[in-house]
Amino acid sequence: MKALVTGGAGFVGSNIAWELAARGWDVTVIDDFSAGTFKNLAGFPGDVIAADFGDISFWAPRAGKIDAVFHQAAITDTTVMDQKLMMTVNVESFRNLLAWAEKTKVKKVVYASSAATYGDLPVPHREDATPKPLNVYGFSKAVMETVALKSKVKTVGLRYFNVFGPREAHKEKYASMIWQLSLQMKAGKRPRVFEFGEQYRDHIYVKDVVEANIKAFEKAASGVYNCCTGRKTDFNAVIAALNVALDTKLSPEYFKNPYSFYQNETLGDPAKARKAFGFAAAWTAERGIQDYIGGAKTAVGV
Repeated sequence: MKALVTGGAGFVGSNIAWELAARGWDVTVIDDFSAGTFKNLAGFPGDVIAADFGDISFWAPRAGKIDAVFHQAAITDTTVMDQKLMMTVNVESFRNLLAWAEKTKVKKVVYASSAATYGDLPVPHREDATPKPLNVYGFSKAVMETVALKSKVKTVGLRYFNVFGPREAHKEKYASMIWQLSLQMKAGKRPRVFEFGEQYRDHIYVKDVVEANIKAFEKAASGVYNCCTGRKTDFNAVIAALNVALDTKLSPEYFKNPYSFYQNETLGDPAKARKAFGFAAAWTAERGIQDYIGGAKTAVGV
């Protein structure tokens, strides 16, 4: 089987590419390296094409016949306010990618959507809810889903919740809060969180996200599914797990939340994905933190 991973030098994309290669797939990565890093692909056994995924006429002849597309490339910076740019990259280039996939008879396209499509809807978030995005990023992902469902290609959209894990360090301030807090604690600083650390997230380990992508390709019918754990983990629990992983005893430093639009809670309902293609997150946030941070205390950014 031959896979194309767009955004393959990024966080989730590189993890998918490495796991597919480990399972014997022939993997080609596309990345324009505007947000990804070569460090995530150092030693990678597959091909790497330096290109914008929207520039199909350039990379398609080089990639050759493809069986599966794992589409991770996108503008993911939610602070980007250029609405046309966000929509052009995330939606219009995706539309063109699907047209190419249909023409070349790709078996299935599995693509990254986002829990940002839900906005501040009440939890737990379920796929049958009408999207209510709070920013153009979430809006672009909701439109991507509509475009995909109208395509003649088999498509599976995975609404990622709060992903953390190896190969995210290059994202710097946009990396997960788990990574940000670990850096503070490694430096001997008390971890800073909003009062009083009771805000919670559906933190999902990247190894589970990779498994969800592969299972979605193998078994899922076309549609949109949550990629989540269905578990609440507040920031006090995250800090406690980091103290265990780092062998520290640093208490939180609480400060007032200055943002009126801040989401205090995210939580997905995993039932649809479990029923459709047998995906259930294997990693709790605590176990993931131990594997990620505790297993690489000195390997920052691995």
